[in-house]
Amino acid sequence: MIRRNARLRREYLYRKGLEGKERAIYEKKRKIRQALEEGKPIPTELRNEAAKLRDEIELEDANHIELQTHIDDEYAHCGEVDPKILITTSRDPSSRLIQFVKEMKIVLPNSQRINRGGQTVPEIVDACRRNDFTDIVMVHEHRGEPDGMIVCHLPYGPTAYFGLLNVVTRHDIKDRALVGTMSEAYPHLVFENFSTKLGVRTSTILKHLFPVPKDDSKRVIAFVNQSDYISFRSSLGRWIR
Repeated sequence: MIRRNARLRREYLYRKGLEGKERAIYEKKRKIRQALEEGKPIPTELRNEAAKLRDEIELEDANHIELQTHIDDEYAHCGEVDPKILITTSRDPSSRLIQFVKEMKIVLPNSQRINRGGQTVPEIVDACRRNDFTDIVMVHEHRGEPDGMIVCHLPYGPTAYFGLLNVVTRHDIKDRALVGTMSEAYPHLVFENFSTKLGVRTSTILKHLFPVPKDDSKRVIAFVNQSDYISFRSSLGRWIR
C-alpha cells in the first residue's frame, strides 16, 4: 500500500510538472487557430512550427481543444459514486464542538463522525484511503467556539481551510417548534457570487462534498459569498405547481 501510494503520488506530480510545457504549446495552437479563423498571417515566431501544430489541431476533438490541468483530474470521477466523508475534530473537543460536528454530519450526506482520540493526521489519512473515503473534514475550536474547518479531498487534494465566524447551531435556537426536524435528503445547492477564478475553485471544493440530489428534493443549501465571507444556509422548500 505504501509503495502504491508513493508511485501514484510521483505520477501525479509528474503530470502536474508537465503543465508548464503543455500550456506553452496550447498558447501556440490558440494563436494559430485564431489567425486561421480571422484570415490573418500566422505570427512570425510560429512559422517554423506551424505545419506540425496545424496537423495536431486538425486531430483534436472537443475534449482536447481546451487545456487540461491537474485540477481536472482531482474530481474526474466525481458523480460516478457518491462522496464518502469522514468528519473529526481537534483533540479533546469541547461539548459545543461535539454538538457542531453532530450537526455537520447531518448537513453532509454519507458522512461518518469519529472521535479523534490520539490519532495523528497521517494515521487518519491512511485509514481513510484504505476505506475509500473521498474527503476529510476536520473542525477546530478556540475557547470552546468552532473557529476553523479543514476540507481535504483524497487522495491528493485540494485542501482548503475555512475560518468559522458567528456559528449558530440548532442547539442554540431555543424555540424547538421553529427549528423542526432536519431533513437528511440530498440537497440542491445554490452558489451566489462565486464567479472569480478563486470563487470557482472554492465552489468546486464545496459542491463535491454533496451527492447528486433527486429532482424532487425539497432540501436546499445555499452558499452566498459577500466580500470573501461565505454565508451558509440550510432550508426546506416546497414545490409550487
